[in-house]
Amino acid sequence: QVQLVESGGGLVQPGGSLRLSCAASGSIFRIYVMAWYWQAPGKQRELVATITRDGTTNYADSMKGRFTISRDNAKNSVYLQMNSLKPEDTAVYYCNAQISSVPAIRGDYWGQGTQVTVSS
Repeated sequence: QVQLVESGGGLVQPGGSLRLSCAASGSIFRIYVMAWYWQAPGKQRELVATITRDGTTNYADSMKGRFTISRDNAKNSVYLQMNSLKPEDTAVYYCNAQISSVPAIRGDYWGQGTQVTVSS
């Protein structure tokens, strides 16, 4: 059994910053790509950024320059540093990871989501 648990969401004023964290736990052999997604009210879930095991990152165009994804393989964790936040960044943010509990068999796992609200 593998779990992803996010933390760090909350209410922040426009222009502020938040750092989201996501920790994987359970029966883990290896974690491959980790990612953050967001789902604004009434919209579909969309990709924010991905990061490979060796640290290669990829961002949605709208997130480039303000958001930074990072990971700590020793802690089975991924982070999202969010700067210069705007009201339109308000959404539930989800952690995603490809994880194998045994070699050669990967599963796709999601966290429960953490609410980020940007408002004055």
